[in-house]
Amino acid sequence: MHYKIEGAIRRNRTNFIICAILWVVLTIVFVSPFAYSSHVAGLSGQLDLGTFFTTFGSSITNPFSTLGKVFSEGASGTFFSDLIIFTIFFALFFFIGVFRSAPKNEFTDIEHGSSDWSQRGEQYQILSKNKGIILAEDNYLPVDKRGNVNVLVVGRIRFW
Repeated sequence: MHYKIEGAIRRNRTNFIICAILWVVLTIVFVSPFAYSSHVAGLSGQLDLGTFFTTFGSSITNPFSTLGKVFSEGASGTFFSDLIIFTIFFALFFFIGVFRSAPKNEFTDIEHGSSDWSQRGEQYQILSKNKGIILAEDNYLPVDKRGNVNVLVVGRIRFW
């Protein structure tokens, strides 16, 4: 299970930064106009949809001035409650995407034929570092080894 979390983080390293920037942009462009419009439309005690849509249309075209109006006109409580709801939905969709991109097994993205199957040099109990039949980078099958030194090569030969 630990490999899934590490693999998902490794694969989505740049996506974390992109999603953080997207969250900030969407907060400024959509959440602040929505919160300000709902605050202005609800000042009479009941939500007036006509006022909401008129204010939302004008405030979405100037998102930075709307963000200033949110804090200057006392709509910060509405803004933060809307921001929490938006952040929960945004994080939910983000983590669904991260978990869907997690590796399916421990050997996902490991090159076939590499020495990644062994740890801390244990392949050199059988193989040689220096000379012999080339198997992979820094992995040679020694020809002076006692016992079976047969090699089965699976793959294709490429001529460029």
